[in-house]
Amino acid sequence: MRNRVLNWSELTSEITAASSGLVSIGDESVVTGVEYDSRQVGPGSVFVAMRGGTTDGNRYIDAAVRQGAAGIITDSPEPFRRLTSEHPGVPSLLVEHGRTALAQASAAFYGHPERRLSTTGVTGTNGKTTTAFLMEALLAAAGRSSVLVGTIEYHVAGVVRPSAHTTPESRDLYELMAEGVERGASELVMEVSSHALDQGRAAGVGFDVAVFTNLTRDHLDYHGTMERYFAAKRLLFDGTRYPAPRIAVLHGADPRVKELERVASAAGSEVVTYGLVKGADWRATGVQLTPSGAEFRLHAPEGEADLRSGLAGEVNVLNLLGAMAAAHARGVPFAALVDAVAELKPVPGRFEPVDTGQPFTVIVDYAHTDDALRNLTGLARQLASHAQASPEGKPGRVITMFGCGGDRDRTKRPRMGQAAGEGSDFVVVTSDNPRSERPEAIIEEILPGLSATGVSFAVEPNRADAIALALGKAEPGDVVLLAGKGHEKEQILQSGPVFFDDAQVALSALHRLGYGGE
Repeated sequence: MRNRVLNWSELTSEITAASSGLVSIGDESVVTGVEYDSRQVGPGSVFVAMRGGTTDGNRYIDAAVRQGAAGIITDSPEPFRRLTSEHPGVPSLLVEHGRTALAQASAAFYGHPERRLSTTGVTGTNGKTTTAFLMEALLAAAGRSSVLVGTIEYHVAGVVRPSAHTTPESRDLYELMAEGVERGASELVMEVSSHALDQGRAAGVGFDVAVFTNLTRDHLDYHGTMERYFAAKRLLFDGTRYPAPRIAVLHGADPRVKELERVASAAGSEVVTYGLVKGADWRATGVQLTPSGAEFRLHAPEGEADLRSGLAGEVNVLNLLGAMAAAHARGVPFAALVDAVAELKPVPGRFEPVDTGQPFTVIVDYAHTDDALRNLTGLARQLASHAQASPEGKPGRVITMFGCGGDRDRTKRPRMGQAAGEGSDFVVVTSDNPRSERPEAIIEEILPGLSATGVSFAVEPNRADAIALALGKAEPGDVVLLAGKGHEKEQILQSGPVFFDDAQVALSALHRLGYGGE
C-alpha cells in the first residue's frame, strides 16, 4: 500500500490541539509513519504518546526518540515539558486528547480514506459479529466491495487479515481503510465495541448507518455499571462524541430501544426498527426453525417475501433482519436482498457444527454471556426436541460445556452458571481464558448459580479434557454445546497464550471415540 509522505507541519495542522496545543521547532521534518506503539517507531515515524487504561505511552517517549522519531505528540504536560527541554530538536505537540490526536494524525497520513468509504457500524452485546458478516455478504451480493472490521477477522476488499481487537486503534483502522480504498472498496462495515466508543477509537469516522443489536450484562469490569455500559453504546447514536448516523437501525424488542430512538431522532437520524415484534419496520412472522436453518415471512417497508435461511436459530433470524435493514439503508434493493438470503453462509465460531459422522450434534459457539448462553441452549433444545434418535423415541438431551474468563466481570459468573443449568440436561464447567486467575477460583464463583438449578454437572478445569468429557457423555440425538471461545484459537493462561481451538480439539476427541476414522 502506498503511504503519503507529509512534513510535520502538514500533519499537525489537521490536529485539533485546542488551547493547549504547542508546536516546537523542526516543522519541516519528513513524516513517513504514525505509530502509538513505541516498538514500531523508526526514522520518520511520529509517535503518539497517550494515556491508556493499563499503561501510559508517555513512558516510552525517550525510546521513540532514540529510535529516530520524526516528532512526538503527547497528551501529558509534564512529559511535553521534559521532551522540549531534553530533546529540543525533536518536533513535539501537546494535545488535550491523545486518542483523538492519533485518529486525526492517522487520517491525515493515510489520505483521509474515511471520506471515500460509506460506513456502517454495528454495536450491541451479542450479535455484532454475525450481523456485520451478513451485512458484508449482502453488500457483496449487490456488487459492492467492503472493508470488514470485527472480532473474528478483518476483510480488506476480499483479503483476510487477522483480527487483534474487535475495534482496532484508529491508526490501524485508518490503515485498513486506506488499503481497502486502494483495492477498490466503497463500504466499511465495522463492529464498534463499547470500549472503542468510550475510548474514541473510531474518532473521525462518519457512520452513515448504525445498528444496535441488544444490551445485556457484560464488560462491567471496564464500565462498572450497566448505565455506563449503555452510555458508551449510546455514543454511536446521540451525536455527542461522534456524528449522528444518517439512519439508526435498532432492534425493536430491546428494553433500551425507546431511549435510543429518542436520542437518535433528536440528533437528526432516521430510525428504522427490526425484530419479531409487531410494528417493527423489518419483521419476521411464522418463523419455523429447523436443524439446517429457518423459514419465515419477511415484512419490510418495500414488500414481503417468504425466505429460507441456512442460519440456524431465532437469534440468527434477528441478526439477518438487522443486516438486511442496514444493507437496505445503504441502498441495496429489496429484491437483491431477498435473492441473496439463500446463499448466506454461517459465521465461523457462531453455531458452528463439528461433524465426523457421529450420531449426535456438536456445536462450537462464542456465547460468553448469560444472555447468549440462554439463546444458545434454547436453540439446542429446539434441535434436540426434534431428534427422536434414542431407542425409546425420546428427545435428545442438551449437554453444555462452558467457563468464564479471568480478569473480567466476576458478577456474571453465577449468572452464566444459572443460564447453563436452566437450559441443559448436563453441564461441564471448565476453564475459558483464565488469564491471571486460578481456573479453580473462577469455577467456584460459577457453581452457586449452577447448583441452584439442580442440574447434573461435572467440573473439569482442563478444557481439552472437559471437551472430551462432554462428548463422551453424548448419546444419539443429543446436542453438545462447546461454548465461550467460538472462533478463538488460543487459551490465555497465567503463563501466557497457548494455541487452542475448540473445534479442532473436538474433532480429535470424536476420532478417539471412534467417529470419523483415523
